[in-house]
Amino acid sequence: MHGFMNGLARFMAVVGGLVLTALILLICISVLGRAINTLLHSGPVVAVLGDFANTLLATGVGPILGDFELVEAGVAFAIFAFIPFCQVTAGHATVDIFTSGLSVRVNRLIQMVVDIVFAAVLILIALQLYEGMLSKMQYRETTFLIQFPVWWSYAASLVAAIVAAVVGVYVAFVRLAEFFGNRTIMSVGGADH
Repeated sequence: MHGFMNGLARFMAVVGGLVLTALILLICISVLGRAINTLLHSGPVVAVLGDFANTLLATGVGPILGDFELVEAGVAFAIFAFIPFCQVTAGHATVDIFTSGLSVRVNRLIQMVVDIVFAAVLILIALQLYEGMLSKMQYRETTFLIQFPVWWSYAASLVAAIVAAVVGVYVAFVRLAEFFGNRTIMSVGGADH
């Protein structure tokens, strides 16, 4: 089971990474287009290039329409896509100044409680995303500039949130088994700070 959850979490992280990479490229192209547009409107460039500057501007050189709308939708998905991998590998940042002096048993109890609460929160988030998606579908809400249905971004984030919730519940059950079985099944990593 751990291999499946680990593979699912890795797959979601890769998809999230691809989406984030696409968003970075989108932002770079948009910023470059905006800069070229501004440059082609400047007095010195118009004086040197004349009608050629207007010809270039007529091609549509400029920022990508709705770039921030796409970034907003894509980043929400990417965040939810990264959570399962972080959860299954215990990669969340931790501050263990106090807990490092406690016994293994107490640390297992703390980790179990944290992972149970986190699983519950992930389930709640997924449920709220579902409700939000239904609401956006019902009212046929679209984005301002490019007019794509807002529920699409809710649906994409919902898929990632459901995977995060499933992985979160799995990790919570593993922590329960570790605590009551007094053994280590998954290591507790965390980022070192």
